[in-house]
Amino acid sequence: MKDMQTRRKGRVEDYRLTTGTGRYADDIRVEGALWSVFVRSPHAAARIEGIDPGVAAGMPGVVAVYTAADLEADGVGPVQTAMALEGPDGRTWEHTPRHLLARDEVRFVGEPLAMIVAESREAAMDAAEAVMPDLADLDPVVTIADARAEGARPVHADRPGNLAAEWSRGDWAAAEAALAASAHRVRLTAPISRVAAATMEPRAALARPEPGGRYGLYLSHQNPPAMRGALAEAFGMDPSGIRVVGPDVGGSFGMKSGPLREEVLCFWAARKLDRPVRWRADRGEALLSDEGGRAVEFDAELGLDRDGTFTALTVALRVDMGAYASARSLPPVLNFGGVAGVYTTPVIAGRLEGYLTNTVPVAPYRGAGRPEMTFIIESLIDKAARELGQYRIALRRKNLIPEDRMPWPPIWYFGYDSGAFEQVLDAGIERARLNDYPARRAASEAKGRVRGLGLALCIETAGGMWGRRGADWTNVELHADGTISVAAGAFSAGQGVETALIDLAAEGFEIAPDRISYTQGDTDVMPKGGGMGGSGGMIKGGSALMGAVETILSEARGIAGEELEADVADIEYSGGTFRIAGTDREISLEQVARVAGEKGIPLAANGEFSPEAPTFPNGCHICEVELDPETGRFEIMRYAAVEDIGRVLQPQIAEGQIQGGVAQALGQIFMEEMTYGADDGQLLTGSFMDYAMPRAADLPEYDCGFHEVPTGLNPLGVKGVGEAGSVGGMAAGMSAVMDALAQVGVTEFHMPATPGRVWAAIQAAK
Repeated sequence: MKDMQTRRKGRVEDYRLTTGTGRYADDIRVEGALWSVFVRSPHAAARIEGIDPGVAAGMPGVVAVYTAADLEADGVGPVQTAMALEGPDGRTWEHTPRHLLARDEVRFVGEPLAMIVAESREAAMDAAEAVMPDLADLDPVVTIADARAEGARPVHADRPGNLAAEWSRGDWAAAEAALAASAHRVRLTAPISRVAAATMEPRAALARPEPGGRYGLYLSHQNPPAMRGALAEAFGMDPSGIRVVGPDVGGSFGMKSGPLREEVLCFWAARKLDRPVRWRADRGEALLSDEGGRAVEFDAELGLDRDGTFTALTVALRVDMGAYASARSLPPVLNFGGVAGVYTTPVIAGRLEGYLTNTVPVAPYRGAGRPEMTFIIESLIDKAARELGQYRIALRRKNLIPEDRMPWPPIWYFGYDSGAFEQVLDAGIERARLNDYPARRAASEAKGRVRGLGLALCIETAGGMWGRRGADWTNVELHADGTISVAAGAFSAGQGVETALIDLAAEGFEIAPDRISYTQGDTDVMPKGGGMGGSGGMIKGGSALMGAVETILSEARGIAGEELEADVADIEYSGGTFRIAGTDREISLEQVARVAGEKGIPLAANGEFSPEAPTFPNGCHICEVELDPETGRFEIMRYAAVEDIGRVLQPQIAEGQIQGGVAQALGQIFMEEMTYGADDGQLLTGSFMDYAMPRAADLPEYDCGFHEVPTGLNPLGVKGVGEAGSVGGMAAGMSAVMDALAQVGVTEFHMPATPGRVWAAIQAAK
């Protein structure tokens, strides 16, 4: 295969996305479309005594006002992603019912109570203010501590103690015995804060009647095939009667992967009224209603022998699931194996408890459990190094899985097929120029600043969950005019999959990329697919594409043999041309396509790929910060990362993915946090005036590189990159914070490292 690294600069999609010619869900204009607006609960917890839609229903322009009673009359029940988690005692933990509009109780501020549909958005907003639900306040359960408190009110009556899930893995007795026998025991208890996805494009949807009695939903979503399946199940429809289209999407990060209420309600209303119905969230509404990310607490303990070799690890995780539990609440379970890191720890045990609170539910957020697990093990190692007086790089190096022990078996949870962890560590150290770090630290001291160094080694599962084979599909067609169309089951929400798949197809056919067109996210074109998630776009979608390309070339080779009157075995293909080996007799791919068109021979293939196991991208992230102890303000000075993502197909896109993930991780460490009022459950961070988002000036120049160790688990040798920056970035950022704070006497500190919180910690330490 030719090297894709020199094929292009920039991405196919960049021109339209940067010149305002992209097509997002809210850009789609439909004649006569109605607007929907939602009446939302002002309380975190309350009984619904009644909702009177009468006044609103009679207002100018209002077409309908819907409540849970209307859904119930239509036979529409709860809609959520099903959960069936086996607990340590054999119990199966199931999801909690989530009605599309709250019925009987409201369980978080912003939960939708009623849906207004009107001729204009303004008319719908006016009518929403006229709906006055009769709500009887209940005591809100705001935090995990509240949920666990003796006598706490249950968020759901059938979940006493507010426990919504339990899970465990490993031999706890053996792990605790190993800890007891260890020369050193290091314990860490900390929260990992709740954050918002804060996508550049808020959620939006347009549902409308389609020709032939079908209905379509056009929305900002990362997995249209999955959304179509959810709609079919929710409304008892044949999937063939539903079209779901995801146009350009301005970020999703996992939050936009599920059957979220407002989008499903637009589809229901469009069917009920047989008219187009649309909705668009503004930023405040998004912060109020979008499912959150992270929101966990952990107790972890690491054992070490006298020379610093790891002996055992235990991790107890508590997840704030919010008001409703579903499969979307469980990313930490699926990715818990990452807590083992890249180390030879012989005994590990982990458990998880999920609790219900009167807050917005949680969902996957970039990394979906992977950053949390890396954060836990890397923070423990840093603390162990401080307590034992050891150099933290040496402590890590001592415990690394050596390359000659690959593949690493699934001793506890994950097994790794490939990796060169010490080489990645060394490459990271070199890229970060740590030899010069003492001089940089001295320069900071000369300015009255404290320089902190953070380091994290990370590993993650990609392209599917451990023990669960996932598949993806890519359709490819060679047309009679010599052009090629690619229809992807994978989905791009800004990460560059469009460019990557076009270039991959061009590489396979050995032709110019401008002869290839690309379609994604339309279930009429591609009815099944993996969508976006888990860094699987190239692992599964790219491998499926190459399978389709090979099938078409094989069929085209047969046609070329007939046209050249030669045995197929004597036909070779190169540079877009078939020729008889050893001769100058040839026919171009374009000519073969024309012949196939004239003869009515389809040159199309559906490629499918299902990996035997997930891959394991891994990396070394190094962050340097400067602390002003007088103000508590941190500045991120440098950031270096080296990632083993297998074969690097598109270095520019891969580096961009790392940078984006690191930005989200550092945002969480230094400023982002969703906060609810302790007494009333009110969202205190409901705008960007309160919820701090990182700006360009807050972030460093990144120095990213790659150490390629191709995997044998897919034909491309790729390992995935979409989550990599967030997985390593959160641990590396906090590592740098703690290194700086330790120099001014602060030994315990939890994210986010905002100036006020840092300054207060420094004063307390004095």
